[in-house]
Amino acid sequence: MLFKNIGASVSRTFDILLFCILLLAGCGAAPKQSPAGVLPEVTFDADSAYAFVAGQVAFGPRVPGTDAHHDCVQYIGRTLERFGAKVEVQTGEVMRYDGEWQHVANICAYLPADSAYACEPHVLLCSHYDSRPWADQEDDYDQRMTAIPGANDGASGVGVLMEIARQWPQLRERKRPVDIVLFDCEDMGTPAFYTGQQRNHTWCLGAQLWARQYSQKVNANAIQEHKANANQEYAFGILLDMVGDPNASFPREYYSEQYAAKYVDKIWRAAEQMGFAHRFVSDKAYPITDDHYYVNTIAKIPCVDVIHYVPGSETGFAWWWHTHNDDMNNINPNTLQEVGKVLMQVISE
Repeated sequence: MLFKNIGASVSRTFDILLFCILLLAGCGAAPKQSPAGVLPEVTFDADSAYAFVAGQVAFGPRVPGTDAHHDCVQYIGRTLERFGAKVEVQTGEVMRYDGEWQHVANICAYLPADSAYACEPHVLLCSHYDSRPWADQEDDYDQRMTAIPGANDGASGVGVLMEIARQWPQLRERKRPVDIVLFDCEDMGTPAFYTGQQRNHTWCLGAQLWARQYSQKVNANAIQEHKANANQEYAFGILLDMVGDPNASFPREYYSEQYAAKYVDKIWRAAEQMGFAHRFVSDKAYPITDDHYYVNTIAKIPCVDVIHYVPGSETGFAWWWHTHNDDMNNINPNTLQEVGKVLMQVISE
């Protein structure tokens, strides 16, 4: 879909931002050719990814139903279209923690492979872009009722994937189609202070919607083709969540190993070969309810969660998690680059 302008001042600001990004990174330059049989060096611009994170945070908390959320959807969609992606917004209604219906808007961007690889199974790259409406991990109760900036928990993964989309047309070979899905309402789960009826599956509402609709499509194709199981569209998926902290480390998360062990091995092996074993560590993490859980269990797509986990902490996550300190002060371009380079390597193999 084509995205309309979101207002003259905001549009002009991000036009300038994007122009600077493209100028710095030499977007129009022809890619360097490598000798036959030698993989080209993976290119990923840390400053560009950082700017994409900052661009989202500048709107304010992207809480569903707010102007900041709407404007950020327009910004992300319009930017991805400029990079040559076909972009759609998947919408629907999902029940939230308090029994009310929540509108969901997932941003879906499609990056084509080279024509020789057009029929290959796709790779799914995903993150969430919404901000938690409540800072329910703040010590001060009065501060818990306002939304978090969501720089790490939301914007960081999206920033990495936007930079991958920017780099995509310049790759020497694009061996698989890549679909980027940016989930909405990941962080609408039951707040810590809620005392009403407790419901299951209140987190990751956008991922639940996407996974159900994808599963319905696969099942419909299976019936039409008179097969027990229709061919899956995706080979595997990778979810990014909280990937910008300067001290971030990403352990091998339980559900990822349960449903997608060989792809965990693939990603962590690539990270080690690239010198990023300090970031992609061999430690294990407890089961984490994240978007990948529903991609694995409902859509039946093996999906790996690359998530910043802090063993031994009270919450299992960084000190700024679900507080107002989840801001640009805790975003490091080098961390974004290391994550981005690993993903670029994996999807280029």
